[in-house]
Amino acid sequence: MPAESAVEPSPEILAAFRAAKGFMPVGEGLALYRAAVEAAALGLPVLEVGTYCGRSTILLADAARAAGVTALTVDHHRGSEEQQPGWEYHDPAVVDPEVGRMDTLPTFRRTLHAAGLEDHVVALVGRSPQVAAVWGGKLGFVFIDGGHTDEHANGDYEGWAPHVAEGGLLVIHDVFPDPAHGGQAPYRVYLRALESGAFTEVSVTDSLRVLRRTGAGTAI
Repeated sequence: MPAESAVEPSPEILAAFRAAKGFMPVGEGLALYRAAVEAAALGLPVLEVGTYCGRSTILLADAARAAGVTALTVDHHRGSEEQQPGWEYHDPAVVDPEVGRMDTLPTFRRTLHAAGLEDHVVALVGRSPQVAAVWGGKLGFVFIDGGHTDEHANGDYEGWAPHVAEGGLLVIHDVFPDPAHGGQAPYRVYLRALESGAFTEVSVTDSLRVLRRTGAGTAI
């Protein structure tokens, strides 16, 4: 991957990332940005699964803007399982009072507007497997950061990993080999990607894993 000093977001983009509602630490965000910059150079769209309020989308959109490609982000915007009422990551500020359910889409749109990136992102509102089933093109980059159950993590992997072009990058968040540090579904998907023979590991930054599509093997 390019030298880290050569690929840093601007102070304005980094400030927008820090200000946005979300959970990704800065160190992992910078690693995500570097991977997106490299992959966007392939001239193909970059895609993330799991938009939430757009914190990581800022970085992907900025990388896409610089390369002249589009950033795609997939989410139903009703929150993942750990964001529902009574769970650790629930935020009542993003509950729609009219329907009584989470709706992160308005906050996401405000996040992009504040960062000046609305014109560089296509928001795909729907459940990841349904969107993946109708997606027909290749992608230079796929970032899996959606639901953390085995059902959802495997659905995201099976739906989107086959679309990663040769030489493109698959990035998986919240990979914790030690169960004491976090849920295991993303870790199992990470192992599945390596065992497929289609991906090789490029870098590790805390819980963020960057893998490259080699062309060998099948993604699922």
